[in-house]
Amino acid sequence: MWPLPEDIDTPALLVDFDTLVANVDSMASRMLGKGVALRPHAKTHKSPQIAHIQLDRGACGLTVASLGEAEVFADAGCEDVFIAYPLYASPRKAPRLRALAGRVRLSVGLDSPEAARALVAADAAALVSVLIEVDSGQHRSGVLPGAVGELAERCGEVGLKVGGVFTHGGHSYRDTSAPAGAARDETEALRQAVESLAGCEITAGRVSAGSTPTAIASATGPVTEERPGTYVFNDRQQVALGSASRDAVAVAVAATVVSTAVPGQVVVDAGSKALANDRPGWLTGHGVVPELGDAPLVALSECHGLVQLGDKAPPPVGSLVRVVPNHVCTVVNLFDRYEVVSAGEVVDRWPVSARGHLS
Repeated sequence: MWPLPEDIDTPALLVDFDTLVANVDSMASRMLGKGVALRPHAKTHKSPQIAHIQLDRGACGLTVASLGEAEVFADAGCEDVFIAYPLYASPRKAPRLRALAGRVRLSVGLDSPEAARALVAADAAALVSVLIEVDSGQHRSGVLPGAVGELAERCGEVGLKVGGVFTHGGHSYRDTSAPAGAARDETEALRQAVESLAGCEITAGRVSAGSTPTAIASATGPVTEERPGTYVFNDRQQVALGSASRDAVAVAVAATVVSTAVPGQVVVDAGSKALANDRPGWLTGHGVVPELGDAPLVALSECHGLVQLGDKAPPPVGSLVRVVPNHVCTVVNLFDRYEVVSAGEVVDRWPVSARGHLS
């Protein structure tokens, strides 16, 4: 992996600029080769600086998870934004939604007639493009593929035009064998959804899939755009799932060894307030420490991370290490800024501008 800077206060969120750019270029090139648009999910990085790197290197626009995130990226000059979420335009959100739609090309997701009526009541029907969310196997949100046409007709009855369909193959994270099947599920669900729309004489202008583990395999058939997010950084999950190599991990949390008093373990100054608590059942611990032979963090307190060493000799107190987190998206949301590293030196600092913009 890339070298650590020698003098840095910890815990700190590090991003290696050269690895980041290589990841951006690789995904853009692969999508271009498939003839599929790339609309990265910015909830991963929450950074206008990174968004502009993606846009300058081939992305057609951005994906976000909330109206608040969309506003942050609009303020930063990003002109095409998709809120890939079953957005409900409540009376408090309606003025913000209209204002945002006046500044960017805005598309939003929905999966219910109630959400469609709320968009119309918010006087946003003519201002936004609407995509219906399809459940391709995660069973979190979205309608079944065969129900898309009926929902599109219900949208039309209240004056809302449907421009396409989207899905998220989130079940690709269920275990290390899941991505290939989830990619097939995405493609097949979207094919059925397009057919359902066609049966109602509605053309799907955009057919959007999204998940870093499935992005390459699902970029086929009816799919016109992909929305991966984590690929920009990668993390321990992506390496385990086969979506990325170890050398493609661009982000880590820098930490200092603060205690070796208990035999068989060391304590670092990165706990749950720096690393979150995401831990899929198929991974041991909350992250790994490459400088300690990929020793796992087996327990987190708020400000303590317990690294299991076993029979290995502990490093000196004061040693600088990095933690590769299980899930980078939730870790990013815990920090105010990135320390941007190149060739082992801090070369810039970027704010995590969309942090906390949940509503």
